[in-house]
Amino acid sequence: MARDSPLAPATHDPRYGFQMEVPEHLYNLGELHNLAISRGTLTAEERYKINDHIVQTIEMLENLPFPRNLSRVAEYAGTHHETLDGKGYPRRLMAAELSVPSRIMAIADIFEALTAADRPYKKGKTLSVCIDILAGFRDRNHIDSDLFELLLRSGFYRTYAERYLRPEQINEVDIEKYLQKI
Repeated sequence: MARDSPLAPATHDPRYGFQMEVPEHLYNLGELHNLAISRGTLTAEERYKINDHIVQTIEMLENLPFPRNLSRVAEYAGTHHETLDGKGYPRRLMAAELSVPSRIMAIADIFEALTAADRPYKKGKTLSVCIDILAGFRDRNHIDSDLFELLLRSGFYRTYAERYLRPEQINEVDIEKYLQKI
């Protein structure tokens, strides 16, 4: 199959270190294939295409001539889907390989995605639901527990909510129940 064929598997430039599994077919639109989804509502091909945004982000940002003071922009933007347990993507980095700013970006990205009210496919969650979900990510070793604690203790989650969330999304959060687990 030709490299530019929609059915040909994608390959990644090895210099980026991507560890994402590439589905056998990127555009398999067959009905039987689509009905055989074992978990969720997306095929492996659809999930790959969604996750590929981070690959495109890294490749684009790493090739821009940033000034020295912005030289780590690609790292920060490119690691927001990595998890401390090494099961994230695109590089499957472990906790020791993730800088503090990268860990902050992961929490910020999740928080913003959960609370965003402008997405056509979902409603923005309330503050308490968002914090509960983040606590689950912490408990599964996906996000940094010290930074999650800082988010709660600093009150920044509430400051952000008051500035950017809809009034109906802002509710009380009992941070003590989350701090006790730390």
